[in-house]
Amino acid sequence: MHIAVAGNIGCGKTTLTRMLAQRYGWTPRYESVADNPYLADFYADMKRWSFNLQIYFLNRRFKEVVEISKSQEFIIQDRTIFEDACIFAPNLHDQSMMSDPDFDNYRDLFDLMMSLVKLPDLMIYIRSSISTLVAQIQKRGREYEQTMRLDYLQGLERRYEQWIADYQGQLLIIDGDNCKFGDNPEHFAQVTDRIDTMLYGLFPMFDNH
Repeated sequence: MHIAVAGNIGCGKTTLTRMLAQRYGWTPRYESVADNPYLADFYADMKRWSFNLQIYFLNRRFKEVVEISKSQEFIIQDRTIFEDACIFAPNLHDQSMMSDPDFDNYRDLFDLMMSLVKLPDLMIYIRSSISTLVAQIQKRGREYEQTMRLDYLQGLERRYEQWIADYQGQLLIIDGDNCKFGDNPEHFAQVTDRIDTMLYGLFPMFDNH
């Protein structure tokens, strides 16, 4: 089974992925930032490094999807290949930080990959306001994120909402402004109750925790 956690930068994807992996015994797949050779340069000069960064993510994410499809484990993934192609790359293109030829090349490659990719069994989307995202980005204190432009985050938010509105798979939406799953055990229990219902039904005959 493949569970995915989606949402804008700073919404709490990694925290929720870790907590759900521990709760259910699922195998986590985290979005790695420590070994990314482009991330710091990208935030310093988005227009110069946007294509390089997005191709790097697309390559890494596609390899991960192929591995997940072959696995017999219950896997929970922090961010998906769909977000890179449907949100981050188009947002960069819209804001003139990725050229038309680069974006067309990227989309052609993504469309080819999609012939081999299926939707996760459950997509968990954390919806958070810009003010909440900014507060959490500042709190975690990654130096390269502190120069992030507000209009960049706002563009991502619009793209996320468009993507979620048209999403065709099984979807759970969490209110990231009011559901403080990382700090409040009752809020986290509300999330897991909803997951149990969606994956196993009200009276599950099978449970993986």
